[in-house]
Order: sequence, then structure tokens, then C-alpha cells
Amino acid sequence: MKTKGKYPIAFKPILLITFFLLLFLLVIFLRSSSSSPSPQSTKIHSDADLRINPSSCPPQQHTSMASDQTCNKISPAIAEALVHYATSNITPQQTYKEISVSLRVLTKKSPCNFLVFGLGYDSPMWANLNHGGRTVFLEEDKSWIQQIQSKFPTLESYHVVYDTKVARAGDLLEMGRREECQVIGDPRVSGCELALKGNLPEEIYEVDWDLIMVDAPTGYHDGAPGRMKAIYTAGLMGRNRAEGQTEVFVHDVDRVVEDEFSKVFLCERYMTEQEGRLRHFTIPSHRTRLGRPFCPL
Repeated sequence: MKTKGKYPIAFKPILLITFFLLLFLLVIFLRSSSSSPSPQSTKIHSDADLRINPSSCPPQQHTSMASDQTCNKISPAIAEALVHYATSNITPQQTYKEISVSLRVLTKKSPCNFLVFGLGYDSPMWANLNHGGRTVFLEEDKSWIQQIQSKFPTLESYHVVYDTKVARAGDLLEMGRREECQVIGDPRVSGCELALKGNLPEEIYEVDWDLIMVDAPTGYHDGAPGRMKAIYTAGLMGRNRAEGQTEVFVHDVDRVVEDEFSKVFLCERYMTEQEGRLRHFTIPSHRTRLGRPFCPL
């Protein structure tokens, strides 16, 4: 059916959305172009400072707008767009609803320290959702790291060697209930076999990670390394932080290992939400309250 005017009625919402999007981008551009440098910022930060403490910003420069843009949080509109495109057919790791759980936390906490077990086509999304913060990826496959880095060279990723197999998950679960695995401390000196130690850069252990995403290593067959150590170490890092709390997300909890290990070592009482195959745990620092049990009673 024809309608009055140049376009059918069905196209009017699209035109309005396009108009407001262009208007929004124009406002952002004009605001960034007219922003003046701040005379109050005098502290100089090294590259290391910016990587470990993502809330730090370099002094404003009269000749560049880049530093000013770096210090601004990513807007919700851009974050939603990234999530939309990341959940298309080329990035099947998580659904839109599952990613939205982490997005809500990142919107509140970014820029922050974000550790991700796993590297994939959705990794640029996670890095951009944590705009201005530090996002680090840990990956089991060296060739895959090279492949992803060739497409996204700015991502910070490290190779991790796992010495476990899914077939041993039952034994490791029982081992994790022993006393040495209930001790809170640095994973590098832990007496628990489940702690990841010795094969990560030293600085990974020295950062208080605000968010940890466990979406790797491979765990869908008996010969795969499984996520037993990743889940346990994520919980240990959260408990061992100096203060505050760590948000831990575990994907693929429809599988036995992810289901059981997340409940036992991240604790059911610390679970705050589950959406689809994603669970969200909030792990408080145990160093600020001596005598706190490994899992709340």
C-alpha cells in the first residue's frame, strides 16, 4: 500500500534513528574538538603505570586530543553496538543476553583491570567495553594467538600451558577440597595442584583484577585441558586481592566441569546471577577479613 510522502511509513523510524545517530556523532565531534586542556594535571605516568592502573591519565597536551579521548569512558551507545556486532554469526562464543550480564558490570566499573581466559573474535569487544582500562587475554593455542594478533595487533595476550585433562576432573575436584587448597594466598606459592603457577608473566599475579572472565581453555572432550585450573585460580586471585571484590564470570556452565568447579571454588553463596550458560560470582577480598571461610557458610 502506498502512503503519502516520499517514503513508506516503515522507513520513517529508520530515517529518524539515522538522523539522531548522525546528530549524536556530530555533538561528540564538536565537544571533543572544542575541549580545552586541563591545567590541573601535573603528574606524569609511565606506560607501566597506565597498564597497571587504568584510571590514571597522562597530562593533557595542547597539540593532541588523543589523551583526552583515552580518559573518557566508552559511551553506552558504542558498547551496545559492539555487543550487537560481536554476537553475530562470526562470534558465537556468547549470546547477547549472556554478554549483557558482563556489560552491566563493565559499564559500572570501567576503566578497570579485566583478565580474560580465552582469546577470540570477540576479544576486541571486551577490550573496547573496558575502554581506558587494561584487558589481558590468556590463551592455550600459540598459533591462534598469532592469528588473532595479526587482525587485532593492539590486544594484550599471553600464552598459557595447561597440564590437566578433563578426564581427571573428578580427581582434581576431590583434591581441591583438601586443606592446602582452602588456603588464601598468592597462586605462585600455593600448595594446591589446581593453582596456575609458573607459566604466567609475573605481573599477572601482581594486579588486583576487577573482572575475570573464564571462557577457556578448551573443555568439551576428555583429552582437552579443561577449565579446572582457570576457575580455581580466578577464585584464588579474587580472595587474595588487597581489598574490594572481584567479579568472576564463567561460561559454559551447562557442562559438568564448569558447573561443579564454579559452585565449589567460586562458591554458590557468592553467585549473584546466571543467564543462559553464564554465571556471575562476586568474590570479596579475604585479606581484609581474617578468618573468613573459603566459602560462606
